[in-house]
Amino acid sequence: MLSDNILRLEHVTMQLGGVVAVNDLSLEVNQGEIVALIGPNGAGKTTAFNCITGVYQPTEGKILFENNAYISTSPVIDPTPDEVTKMGIARTFQNIRLWKSMSVFDNVLTAKHMHAKHNVFSATFRLSHAEEKRMREETAELLKEQDLLQYKDDLATSLPYGLQRRLEIARALATDPKLLLLDEPAAGMNPQETRELGEFIVQIKEQHHLPVLMIEHHMDLVMQFSDRIYVIDFGRLIASGTPSEVQANQKVIDAYLGVSDNE
Repeated sequence: MLSDNILRLEHVTMQLGGVVAVNDLSLEVNQGEIVALIGPNGAGKTTAFNCITGVYQPTEGKILFENNAYISTSPVIDPTPDEVTKMGIARTFQNIRLWKSMSVFDNVLTAKHMHAKHNVFSATFRLSHAEEKRMREETAELLKEQDLLQYKDDLATSLPYGLQRRLEIARALATDPKLLLLDEPAAGMNPQETRELGEFIVQIKEQHHLPVLMIEHHMDLVMQFSDRIYVIDFGRLIASGTPSEVQANQKVIDAYLGVSDNE
């Protein structure tokens, strides 16, 4: 049985110029769930992620994390993306955003520093040596868990595409999140890689007790591994439910599932 919800959007609208990219969107993610947000290209999915993570301040509505409003238009609550990350919401991006000049190890270690307790004084006088040692050990353990430890000294961008995706997820996990947002994690992957990714996401959820909200166009991954699905079109919610319920919904078939996936 699912426990309390961890994320809730209440009537969120985001207008970009003259375009309503997200239109009165309400959804929730509960502990123990993998939830998918799907829809045609341009439906407003990544815009919704940008609202959740503090990149955009919604035009209307509010967003709650662990039942506390952290983004709102009335009263105005407008955190920065790094403040949202420190709260416990981590994300990956549709286009991989690794630190290109850093090694695999340093990509994850740098993310670990998000919650470091040392400051300029302690760093100057080497009072943070124990904390740095702990973070390096935790980074190595996380890379081992994700089958990336053998690449720790390699330049991050030298990895094959699928491993770069896995590294980006490992870097997000390094921030010790309570909720993981994945923006098209299977983009560019073949069916075998997509299936392995789905199993990997389930493994992350179970090992880290981490609910997941993902945007995805690969319907095999969505239908096989999601607990619930929200479908938006032109920024507005048109359906929600279990994979079987969504798959049988005529509005979804017309808007998305019935068209070729060439995005």
